[in-house]
Amino acid sequence: MAGLMLQGTGSDVGKSVLVAGLCRALANRGLSVLPFKPQNMSNNAAVTADGGEIGRAQALQALGARADLHTDMNPVLLKPQADRTSQLIVHGKVRGTLGSANFREKRGSLLNEVLESWQRLSQRADLVIVEGAGSPAEINLRAGDIANMGFARAAAVPVVLVGDIDRGGVIAALAGTRAVLDPEDAAMVRGFIVNKFRGDPALFEDGYAAIAGLTGWRGFGVVPWLSAVARLPSEDAVVLERGRSTRDGRTLVACPMLPRIANFDDLDPLKTEHGVRVAMIPPGQPIPAEAALIVLPGSKATLADMAFLREQGWDIDILAHHRRGGAILGICAGYQMLGSTIADPLGIEGPPGEIAGLGLLDHETVLGPQKALRQVRGTALSARFEGYEMHMGETRGAPAGSPFALLDGGQPDGGLSPDGKVMGTYCHGLLASGELRGALLAAIGVQSHSRDHGALVDAALDDLAGGLEQHLDIDALLALARGAEA
Repeated sequence: MAGLMLQGTGSDVGKSVLVAGLCRALANRGLSVLPFKPQNMSNNAAVTADGGEIGRAQALQALGARADLHTDMNPVLLKPQADRTSQLIVHGKVRGTLGSANFREKRGSLLNEVLESWQRLSQRADLVIVEGAGSPAEINLRAGDIANMGFARAAAVPVVLVGDIDRGGVIAALAGTRAVLDPEDAAMVRGFIVNKFRGDPALFEDGYAAIAGLTGWRGFGVVPWLSAVARLPSEDAVVLERGRSTRDGRTLVACPMLPRIANFDDLDPLKTEHGVRVAMIPPGQPIPAEAALIVLPGSKATLADMAFLREQGWDIDILAHHRRGGAILGICAGYQMLGSTIADPLGIEGPPGEIAGLGLLDHETVLGPQKALRQVRGTALSARFEGYEMHMGETRGAPAGSPFALLDGGQPDGGLSPDGKVMGTYCHGLLASGELRGALLAAIGVQSHSRDHGALVDAALDDLAGGLEQHLDIDALLALARGAEA
């Protein structure tokens, strides 16, 4: 049973991208490889062919491996909600909520289910590449851990630790992690990778040797800052705090940064359009009046984020934009916000309640315990698209004959205002379809020049794999995964 686990000295050190790149590099070598993350915490998720959901990072890694998405790739997914609880997803399906009071106890009980998924994946592939979560240095979270060393020891998977040199202090981060780890946990670590290096790697030779000397671990390479990474979708909302606007362009697309924003990679295809500038609008700033299109994104706490939208005065900006004839696209929770009311009588996403929406479409939404999870294809704006649904709740009342899309099989989706300026849909991922994206941009006076978004991401994965082949000792990593000493 061949496997290798990448853990990090902290969050956002590049574990997800490295796993995706290694999956593609090994797949390019002709190996059958699959990704795995025991426990993930993210509001960005993807729908699998077996009718469940997994973190979007694992979806990207599966694409890297040229493998179909499966719920075993991320058996435990936690989706943070508004009231300091998280929706618990196990094997792709909702299994209630976790709060601070029962989080540790509950997650420890999930280890057997994590190991079941691991066993099934291992039987399907030559090699499984595992991504940890956060850092094993968070020893206050070690009891009941299933995301890092708890899993690595239970599954007997060797670990390589990733440090991020771009944030500074990488020598201390790697050596410090070694110092605080329990001896049996430390024994699982067989080496380290230094990631995100800018400049000449020769300048870090002494530092690289110092890490090896302080930790007793061998190095597997120094990965530079690879440009291909910028062309890949990001899972963590922390990236929204950096580079809030893409390159200059004549046409502005604005998206408010809601506290529980979900599946914000829906906007990534727009960022590849040369005539478009995508701006993520942070709290405390108005939505620019010059925006041609406002996108209301998905959310894991629709009522709470609708209230936050009003607190920021964004509702005033959106309604003024509409009066000026501007276009608005609401996706999933954003679609729900465009209606007259959103009710959560059972407390699905937080305390039970009801809130008024923006009133730009004639519908009402009631959240319920059943979650819609499915891959879809259809037609909208006279253009073909494919995507996926992932939502809790039922929306009713949109005028007959004015859906935004017609799904294959004849089911209507979403709503469209009489003037065609306000559009709402439950379909995530539809902007990745070049035909639909071109139709949407044409409606705001922009000609689309971008290639198929899926092809762009696939090419970026190949470029990433090429960079890792050049800068990592992949032969040694492969030997370690197979149980041979590197």
